[in-house]
Amino acid sequence: MSNPSHSLAAPGTPGRICGTTGLGVCLDAQRFIKLNAVCGIVFLLLGGIAALLLALTRWQTVHLLPVDWFYRILTFHGINMLILWILFFEVAILYFACTTPLNARLYSRKVAWASFLMMIVGAVMVDYIIVAGSADVMMTSYLPLLAHPLFYLGIILVAVGTLTGVFNFFATLYVAKRDRAYEGSVPIVTFGATAAAIIAVVTLLHGAIVMIPTFTYSMGWTPQPDPAWYRLIWWGLGHQSQQVNVCAMVSVWYLLTHVILGSRPINEAVCRTAFVLYILFINLASAHHLLVDPGVGATWKIWNTSYAMYLAVLASMVHGFTVPAGVEIAMREKGYTGGIFGWVTALPWKNPAFSATALSVVIFGFLGGITGVTLGTQQINIIAHNTLRIPGHFHVTVVGGTTLAFMGLAFYVIPLIFQRDFIFRGVARVQPWLFGIGIVLVSFGMSFAGSMGVSRRSWDIDAQGVYGPAAHLWLGLLGIGGVLAFIGLLVFALLCVGTLFFGDKIEGRAMADWGVPAALAGSKPGSLANDHYATKGTMVLTLVFLACFAVYYFANWKALADVWPVR
Repeated sequence: MSNPSHSLAAPGTPGRICGTTGLGVCLDAQRFIKLNAVCGIVFLLLGGIAALLLALTRWQTVHLLPVDWFYRILTFHGINMLILWILFFEVAILYFACTTPLNARLYSRKVAWASFLMMIVGAVMVDYIIVAGSADVMMTSYLPLLAHPLFYLGIILVAVGTLTGVFNFFATLYVAKRDRAYEGSVPIVTFGATAAAIIAVVTLLHGAIVMIPTFTYSMGWTPQPDPAWYRLIWWGLGHQSQQVNVCAMVSVWYLLTHVILGSRPINEAVCRTAFVLYILFINLASAHHLLVDPGVGATWKIWNTSYAMYLAVLASMVHGFTVPAGVEIAMREKGYTGGIFGWVTALPWKNPAFSATALSVVIFGFLGGITGVTLGTQQINIIAHNTLRIPGHFHVTVVGGTTLAFMGLAFYVIPLIFQRDFIFRGVARVQPWLFGIGIVLVSFGMSFAGSMGVSRRSWDIDAQGVYGPAAHLWLGLLGIGGVLAFIGLLVFALLCVGTLFFGDKIEGRAMADWGVPAALAGSKPGSLANDHYATKGTMVLTLVFLACFAVYYFANWKALADVWPVR
């Protein structure tokens, strides 16, 4: 970790000293963190409203939307949740990670304005075109389906604007290094954000390669791009963009566990190496969306969904171990040493930032990780590819993992950047649990209905006449989970907006504490740094994870064998 001074890097740089952390805060960075974070939360709320409508439509007993609006809202939901909410909030995270931890100044206010304006204009353009009924093509927008040209132009503007923000991030890192704003290596949160930014560049370039010719085709200027080519390149945008989320999410895990508990990675070199593995190999996982495509060969499919992809899986497993292991060591050094899991019961579960982080780790790791590796296997994928099992998986990664982690970060970012304490703190303590439980129910409903063959984009399963009461039961659970998750999301949005207008100002003092376990008498900070048995609780949890993975993985091979019996 670096040891920054308490003044900003460049003389005369407008800034302030954070009353909680003691670090310098660049006011230019603060302005754009506010703008991007607020817009991100607005798009999150819009996507959440769409999610509620979709959940009440897939719940066959309610079946809310007519068929045309179902696909329109499905498009709206995907764009707002998987692209707009995530990208705006990630740009805010990048601006934070390259300034405050390094005590550095933002490279350029003009570049930040250009980035934000392109993103917000493009986002509003895309949403307007979708709601107007001119882009019922869903998020993937596969050719030969064709949307209004402004749909593609809006996505291009969002992508270029995000790339501009990423350039500002890299330029800020360069200036901070040149001006010696910090000593030693960058903090791991900045390192993880750098990995996310590198992946973002590759991802958004894929988006430009596929969207620009599609836009010119929609204008009638060029011939139609080949649909198979479109799918191949588009998934370099569609799937890899979620891996930008993974890097940002893991960085938030490290940041919040350190801020709340004083946790540190048990081996920072290994953690940094895991981020490098993401950069090198995470895009290979995009192949699992193309496993039923005839345009790519079996060798390509097997290589991309097995041997090389596992190096990215290894990276996630490293982070999935080191984050809770760091928490366990921090708690044991505070004196909470009773039994294997005594440290778990002493954790600050009423701290919404911590509970959101812990739920994010568990939901992403156990549910998202196990289902992702299994459904990404070439042979198993064939029985799940076009079913609700696929969105059942990515709702526990992108939503249960990334969105929950970002929500947890907001409980610290809003007081530190907006300088206001949260209102209704008792309600805030419940919010992550409400949202997390809702998302788990949504995923279970989708996954079990999908295992019965319910397709992922069907408006009405009753018309097919092949699904019995069990499928309707699981779709009902999906609907109930969707309502619960939306309430959690709405509470989060209202808490954030209400805090900005009505929260107590904290200028010149530290933010109100959400709750941190106190060190017990006789505790010895740093005493377990070289104790290999200090993480025995995490080791047990790891073995439980591996057992759950083995059961689920081989159960799916059994399901595949039942589909195609060998005699």
